[in-house]
Formats: sequence, structure tokens, C-alpha cells
Amino acid sequence: MNIAIAQINSCIGDFTGNKEKIRAWTEKALARNADMALFPELAVCGYPPMDLLDQDCFVEKNIQTIHELQRILPRNIACGVGFVRRSPYSFGKSLVNAYGVILDGKLVFEQIKTLLPTYDVFDEARNFEGAREWKVFEYKGERIGVAICEDVWRETGAPGTSYIRDPVKELFDQGVTLLCVPSASPYVAEKLTARRGLAKRISKRGDVTLAYVNAVGANDSIIFDGRSFAVIPNAEKPLLQGPGFIEGMFAFDTKTGEAVGETAGAVAGMRWEDAQAGNELDVIEEALVVGIRDYMAKCGFTRAHLGLSGGIDSALTAYLAVKAVGQDRTVCFSMPSRFSSQGSKDDAAELAARLGCRYVPLSIEPVFTSFLETLEPVFEKKPFGVAEENLQARIRGTLLMAYSNKFSSILLATGNKSELAMGYCTLYGDTNGALAPIGDLFKTEVFALCRRINEKAAVAEGNIIIPEAILTKPPSAELRPNQMDQDSLPPYEVLDEILKCHLFDNLSKEEIVDKGWDAGLVAKIITSVARAEFKRRQAPPVLKVSKRAFGMGRRMPIARNVYEAF
Repeated sequence: MNIAIAQINSCIGDFTGNKEKIRAWTEKALARNADMALFPELAVCGYPPMDLLDQDCFVEKNIQTIHELQRILPRNIACGVGFVRRSPYSFGKSLVNAYGVILDGKLVFEQIKTLLPTYDVFDEARNFEGAREWKVFEYKGERIGVAICEDVWRETGAPGTSYIRDPVKELFDQGVTLLCVPSASPYVAEKLTARRGLAKRISKRGDVTLAYVNAVGANDSIIFDGRSFAVIPNAEKPLLQGPGFIEGMFAFDTKTGEAVGETAGAVAGMRWEDAQAGNELDVIEEALVVGIRDYMAKCGFTRAHLGLSGGIDSALTAYLAVKAVGQDRTVCFSMPSRFSSQGSKDDAAELAARLGCRYVPLSIEPVFTSFLETLEPVFEKKPFGVAEENLQARIRGTLLMAYSNKFSSILLATGNKSELAMGYCTLYGDTNGALAPIGDLFKTEVFALCRRINEKAAVAEGNIIIPEAILTKPPSAELRPNQMDQDSLPPYEVLDEILKCHLFDNLSKEEIVDKGWDAGLVAKIITSVARAEFKRRQAPPVLKVSKRAFGMGRRMPIARNVYEAF
């Protein structure tokens, strides 16, 4: 049987747009002589729908769209699509995450998702009921089973997660020959290797061909990388892979694994050892660009702007913005105060010139002076301190938001994960914005990505993009004379390693100290992370590229005792 894997970019709630994409790609699959086209998990409504599922009309639109697809999809090809429907069970949650097959105008097969993740960004058990039976769809000489996303991840689930049921085993026991895995699996650095390893083991264990179709694009903080693939039991043979971060399709023969017809953006004949070729920093860059572009498009923005300080964080954010939406739609504001060095102002101007975007110097000094004069009676001649430092950041945030309102331009926040973790940021100042593109990159990762960007540019164009001075000067907020980040923070090489132990591995103070870190420093960092939760709760969403990002993936109370620091 010839099967087409079509990874599409669904917009949450855009039932008409998603329906038309499914129709168009099904017609392309038919033109490539495919017997069946597979689309991602919840392709009809977009993933994750979250509490839109509480709205009855949202559920009804899912069902209505399936009926419309039955009428408009071409005949003589089966089409697998994910959607939400009402539960067939008499008790439990009222909705299910379903995958249906439409053939010649009829919904001929349905499978409900079994395993409903509640870790990281997932909260499916909040709304869905899991499957209680597993069916096989017989078609074109194949016994086809469907395991939806988490259903194949049972053996490698998140720490603290265990499932009673094993949907893959249930399907193997029924003699499936083809396992279809529709997914909405978010991008995380290095995750492709884990996906492929899992698929290879399952294919070999069940002696089945496995077709993995993943969503592509971004919804809010979550980025889907696509990179769908096919695996046949004989691991020595080539596999097929779809493109990363863009819509695409390929068709293959389920018996031989060979490509069928013309591919659409797919990479054919790639072997296992080549699957992860390249630098993961390049993949992270691509993910962040897609994250910005999709967030803007799906929220109705066509223009972006940010504050360009001459530092490395705003430099990277500006580069990503220009790459996502173009030079003509990106505006960078330089907003110097009395503490801004000439070097930083020059570096910002040079970067904007290299990027080719609009650059607007806008001094905050007159406003800052006016604010200080207004506040003088109530500041009671207290010495210059954090209040005056934050005042500068808030003036900048106010000016940037004013531009956003006037021109319907999206403001991109420029903070990194290290700063967000420690609360080294100003509420209603540099945390202003609708999206924080690099908020899931530690400072050391920001440096690494910038160096990689320059390395690629030097090879391709003979010139670097990010001025060397931005990469080499000590990071500074420049809110007081001679200020350096390391006046308030540990060296980023130290800070980031301790933060990884705390945020990613959930290690206690004692466990981190046992790794060789200073006890007082560890306690200070853990305390700072906890105390800064109120800032992160009010900050813009970050684009998730790590296994645990701030926001949806890490839910902490604001008012609490910092027990783990003592």
C-alpha cells in the first residue's frame, strides 16, 4: 500500500482553514498515487485546544468539520484526521481525543487516544477520557492500528508518570502490520533522536511498518517541528523524513519503504545515522523563527519592534525578528539614558545596519529627568538605587508599548532564561511585550547561538552579522554607573549549570551541593528563583525549546516558603 504523510500547520479554532488544508493535501496525496493520507493529531481543531474544549460550540465545530470533510474529500483515498468528539462511554470525561479515517464519503474507522499526558505543557486528562478499546482497520492488504502521540511514549514517559495500559501492545496482539502514529509532539532540543529511537524499537518489536506524522508550526509557546518519518522493520533500509518546521508531504510503499511519486519538501533515502546530521543550534534558530512568525500570523500582527540596547540578548532577538518577518517589518529602538555607553549605542546602530532594519534612536533622558523631578518630594533624598534603575526600564517599556498601540506592531521582549529565573528583570519595563522569543535560552546558550549565527554568516557571506564587540563585552543593564550583570549575579557559566540542576532535574540544595557547588550560592539561586515567580507570572509567554520552559511547563505557586533553600 502507498501511504502519504502530510504534516500541516493547523491554527487552533480555524476550522475552515484547517479543513481546506486537509482537502488540498489529500488531493496532492491522491496525485502521488497514495492509497491513504495521514494528518497529525487534532489537525481539525489545532493543538492544544485547552479550555476551548469547555465551549460546546467548539466541540460541535469539530464534528461539523468532519461531516464537511466527508463531503469534500476526494474519493478512492483514505484520509486519517485527528479531531475532538463526544465520549461514547457512559462515565468519565465527556470528550475524547479521536482519530478517524474518512473513505469515499464515510467515516469508516475511529480510534480514541488512550494515554493522556499531564506533565510539562500537557494537560489532556483535564478534558479527555482515554480509550477502553483498540481497533484494527483493514485496508489494501494492511491491518492498520492507530496509536496517537503519547500512546507510543508509554515506555519512556516523564519521570513520575506511569500508565496501566499499553496501547501499542494491545494493537500488536491484534496482528497489526502498519502502525500509524499521528502526533502533535512539541519541539525540544535533541528530541528527534528520542522519537526515532523509540519508533525503531517499536517497529522492530512488532515487526511492523511505522508511519509517524507530526504537526508543524507554532501555537503560543509550543513549536511543532514536523520532521515526520517512516520506519520499516528492517532497520538497515533507508527511511523517509519530512521537512523541519514547514508543511510538507511524502508518500512511500509500506512494504519496501521506498518513496512513491514526487515528494513535497521531503528528504528521501536518509539513513538512521544521518537523521540528526547538523548542528542543533541551527535547529533551535529555525524553531525560534517559526515561533515568532506563527505567533504573529495567528494573532494578526504583521510588524514587530523591540528595544535594541547594544547587548547580546536584544541583538539575538532582533536577528530572529528580521529573519521571521523581514527587514521592512522590523523596527529597533535605541533608548539611551545618561548611563548608556557610547560603545553600546554604536553597537546597536551597527547591528541594525547589518540587519537592514529600521533603527530609531529615542533618548529617554528628558523623560527620566522629568520623572525624577516629579518623584523628588516623595523620594525623601534617599540615595540612587533600584527604584531609579527600574524607572529607566519602565520608561523604555512605556515608549515601546506606545509604539505598539499606535502602529499595531508586536513588541518582542528580549529577556533570557537566566534573567527570568533570577528575577533580574523589571516588571512593566523590560518584561513588557507580547512574546519573549529567547526566554527559554540560558545566557550561555544565547552566546552559543550568536556565535553559531556568525559562523554560518562568515562561511556564506564572508561577514559576520552580530558585531564582535557585542559578543565580547561584559553583559550590563547600564542602569547605573559602571554596572555589570555579575555585580548582581554569579558568572553565567556557573549560574546556568546550577539552574539546570534545579529547573530540569529538580535536585535539592543538598544534591546540587554534592555536585561540587557552593552551598551558600546554591541557596541564593534557589531562593531567587522562587521569589521571582510573581514576575514570571506576569511576563509574556516564551517560546519553548527546552525540556522545561517557564510558563505552561512549570507551574509554581507565588506565595510559598522556599523550603528547598534551607
